[in-house]
Amino acid sequence: MRIGILGLGRIGAFHAETLSGLDAVESLVVADPFAEAAKKAAERFGAEVADSPEAVLAAGVDGVVIAAATDAHPGLILAAVEAGIPVFCEKPVAKTMAEGVQVLKAVEGSDVPIQIGYNRRFDAGFVVARAAVQSGELGKLHTVRSTTLDPAPPPAAYIAASGGIFRDCSVHDFDIIRWVTGREVTEVYAVGGNRGADYIKEAGDADTTGAILTLDDGTIAVVSNSRHNGRGYDVRMEIHGFDDTIAVGLEDRLPLRSVEPGVTFPAGTPYDFFMDRFTAAYRAELTAFTEVVAGTRTSPCTVADALEAGWIADACTLSLQEHRPVTIVEVRGA
Repeated sequence: MRIGILGLGRIGAFHAETLSGLDAVESLVVADPFAEAAKKAAERFGAEVADSPEAVLAAGVDGVVIAAATDAHPGLILAAVEAGIPVFCEKPVAKTMAEGVQVLKAVEGSDVPIQIGYNRRFDAGFVVARAAVQSGELGKLHTVRSTTLDPAPPPAAYIAASGGIFRDCSVHDFDIIRWVTGREVTEVYAVGGNRGADYIKEAGDADTTGAILTLDDGTIAVVSNSRHNGRGYDVRMEIHGFDDTIAVGLEDRLPLRSVEPGVTFPAGTPYDFFMDRFTAAYRAELTAFTEVVAGTRTSPCTVADALEAGWIADACTLSLQEHRPVTIVEVRGA
């Protein structure tokens, strides 16, 4: 099949490399506002270069991957749907929830599939964890702990446009908690602090946060995030049930050092970036998209799925600002 890519920045170029290695993908057509980025992709992956998103959509592509700036997501999603072309779009659907809801309403009733990029749904450990919950082998759940710690904060310009740590970083935890447990979040309470880069505080954001989520069956989820984790990129989940407890990410490249006498675990080189932690997950995610394009699979992460994680992020942002519990109903306005 022939796949278009809109946006050749860090993640777009990474997706181009992944797609070029999939058996189902015969050719790529790429476009980026910066001509040099598109040219480099063409040289590396033998891609065709188009001079605009419209030209990509008109180039006979079977599916399109959107890795452009967040502000462009709504327009590009709707343009692809109007052209009848299956869409993969990196999260978020839009910069604000109001815009995301507009996209959802605009595509309701369309049979053009849309897949939003939440890669943890394709990580082998999280897949096994979800199956364990679904099978009932853990018994009734009582606690879930989800952690995402970045080794260092992104640049100031990125922070200023990110929408805040809950919308940019924690949203991955929110999505995977929903996906693994199969439950919805009803209420949140969030706290945050600034112990690192001054520009994060100046942007009105926190660099380290914690959130308590109450799920609709009474399970408690504890989410921990930070922009500063000197040992590496740390993504983990613990799922505690009445019959058993399991963990995702408890392996030799875990960026954590034990000080127990005689303990050598973890012994591997810590992960230092999300791309090396989730290389296999990204490949599985884009493989799934080719199956969506082929019509052999329904979207594994719809616009509606992505918006649910967004509501949790909005609730946590409001909770941090106002120092109080916030329900999802309150931020959703329904």
